Amino acid sequence: MATPFGLHSSLDCQRVLLFPAVKVNRLLLLFLFIAPLHGQTRPRARDLGITIGSIPTGPLDAITDVAGIRVGHTTITRGDSINTGITAILPHGGNPFRDKVPAAIVVGNGFGKLAGSTQVNELGELESPIVLTCTLCVPRAADAVLTWLLNLPGNEDVRSANPVVAETNDGYLNDIRARPITETDVLSAINGAASGPVAEGSVGAGRGTVAFGWKGGIGTSSRKLPAASGGWTVGVLVQTNFGGDLLIAGAPVGRELKRVSGTGYRVPGAPNTRSAIPALGDGSIIMIVATDAPLDHRQLERVGRRALAGLARTGSSMSSGSGDYVIAFSTVRPSGRPTVVAEDALSLLFQATIDATEEAIDNSLLRAETVRGYRGVVRALPIDSTVMILKRYGAIPR
Repeated sequence: MATPFGLHSSLDCQRVLLFPAVKVNRLLLLFLFIAPLHGQTRPRARDLGITIGSIPTGPLDAITDVAGIRVGHTTITRGDSINTGITAILPHGGNPFRDKVPAAIVVGNGFGKLAGSTQVNELGELESPIVLTCTLCVPRAADAVLTWLLNLPGNEDVRSANPVVAETNDGYLNDIRARPITETDVLSAINGAASGPVAEGSVGAGRGTVAFGWKGGIGTSSRKLPAASGGWTVGVLVQTNFGGDLLIAGAPVGRELKRVSGTGYRVPGAPNTRSAIPALGDGSIIMIVATDAPLDHRQLERVGRRALAGLARTGSSMSSGSGDYVIAFSTVRPSGRPTVVAEDALSLLFQATIDATEEAIDNSLLRAETVRGYRGVVRALPIDSTVMILKRYGAIPR
């Protein structure tokens, strides 16, 4: 459903906590409608002339280019101390418990809390929305997903369900110990999920994240294979909160901006203090890979591993303190499904996954805006300086 400003409801269902809980006035209502625009004025990779790989994107260059997929955000802010949220990805518009989809979860480095992962890999299927949030919010989010699943028509007799909830630690910009999410926040993201354009940057579960020392967040991209190669679509959505040696289209942006070790980069304050901005490796990233190609669990695991190659292209080494996870699924359900893709035909899907993951990470950085938070300010990646570096290294036309 569109807002009065023509914005799609999938862009951002935002819970604003900047004012006391008093009667809503006209100014607050106006803010509620304008809030979805926040974070959408900065360019995406394609806007700057960045082209990753040779496979064309889908029309939206988003995970929602895979038919049936819906995305919803709830962004939670309160003063400078609370910056967190929920991002929900639904594989289709039906009952995911009754209409399960093939899925697999791949672990690059396992420093994280991904609820529901063992059952997904044991049975090879997904039976819930995928919800992204902050580390200490996982239990509350999982319980809210259960509420949503158990209340769906047709699930009255369900006695066991497997909510899939993934996280990154947004504790620099967010007072994470407050665990500020509620069941309502999670249900708003799920129920507000829709097809169409996807909000990126400092929204939803990406509101409080940090990547490469700059503001991270939500990013997405897609690839559409030629008809002769199956015509399938691969879509990727990421929640970025990790570090390393930032590369954009192969250009050493992190080194040029002196945000990696060995360049004289210094975080404000002494190590291990409240003011140290995460930059040099630790953190996490969740990568959601969706496709309409008819793949089984084993093939989705193979596809999921390629997302890690896309991650590596951006300069991550999947450090010891990082949680690097891929959740891959196909929207083609087992009942009446065609024969799975032949193994020899997977290579172009691999390439599409690598390229879309790399571009989604780039978009998460380029779209994110500066956020003042619990321990300090994390600034957005400077666009002008980044463009100059990309031109200097031939990553975009001069």
